[in-house]
Amino acid sequence: MAGREIPEPYLKGYAQLLADVSRTGRRLTRDEIEERRALGEQAAEDGHGLRALVSAHLTATRAAWPGVPGTADSTLAAVQQAVDAFAEGFERAQRQAVRQEEAARREFIDDLLYGRSDLGRLAERAERFGLRLSHAHAVAVAQGPAAYDEGDPTPRQVERALLARFGNRDILLTTKDGRMLCVAAGDQEEVLVHFAKQAFAATGGGRVAIGRVQPGAGGVVHSYEEALNTLELAERLELEGPVLRAADLLVYPVLSRDRQALADLVESALGPLTTARSGVRPLLDTLTVYFDAGCVAAEAARRLSLSVRALTYRLERIHQLTGADPADPAHRYMLQTAVIGARLLDWPGRAP
Repeated sequence: MAGREIPEPYLKGYAQLLADVSRTGRRLTRDEIEERRALGEQAAEDGHGLRALVSAHLTATRAAWPGVPGTADSTLAAVQQAVDAFAEGFERAQRQAVRQEEAARREFIDDLLYGRSDLGRLAERAERFGLRLSHAHAVAVAQGPAAYDEGDPTPRQVERALLARFGNRDILLTTKDGRMLCVAAGDQEEVLVHFAKQAFAATGGGRVAIGRVQPGAGGVVHSYEEALNTLELAERLELEGPVLRAADLLVYPVLSRDRQALADLVESALGPLTTARSGVRPLLDTLTVYFDAGCVAAEAARRLSLSVRALTYRLERIHQLTGADPADPAHRYMLQTAVIGARLLDWPGRAP
């Protein structure tokens, strides 16, 4: 490291090499270059800094210079070759260390998100990457128009933005299956909110889902799965908003747990719409937009590009066919639940 004395073994044979090369004017042999590379690798593995190592070589050069025969040009050429080979070995060792670290990180993330490792051992490994799995955590997942790898510019941009604001405060940023992920402690909601904001800006759009805070070592995988399911629901139901919270959408997985019961409700409540002369789709879309607009006819008509009179006619037609009045609170809950079920089940498929 800088400011730390460099042990003599990393300069092994250096002064003698300078003297021999300077005297003969020859270039370093392949074996001599490889020896310098090996010393550079060893120095990197032992934790020394390259700046201090280069400085040590220059100091050794100055110390050996008065006793070095031959020309300055041949001596400097030897210094250049030796230091270049040493630095190459050093950088090679660093690249290998980075690859090993990335592999270990990727293995940890896979085990963390799929729950494939002993929880005690997983918690020990997590501290190396800045997580304390004894605490509760939540996961945010960002999905953009393209698939992302960890080394891509977009995830790096998001990572820089978060680290600049929060530092390494119990945060894990990574990618998985083309999506960006942020794991944060359960009491740091502002981290996930900022991640969502940065991811949305960096991807030029897209969608972010935030899982609920879950306790313990298995909490991360549970929150991650909730976020993934929320993204899937948002795509299937065409939910608006760039940021969606699993806690706000719990009704959807509850409804879909008994698919047969849900299918029966949809068919019973909405099946008569299939007999409409214009087809089921316009009337089903009318119900969807009407409920999304809070049952405000003027707003629903605006969203559908209809007049209020035309919207009212459609609602009356739905009442005639189904026997349920969308404007009547007593009927509204059943119809709205059936509409949600139709979206979950993609009912009635490719209806006209």
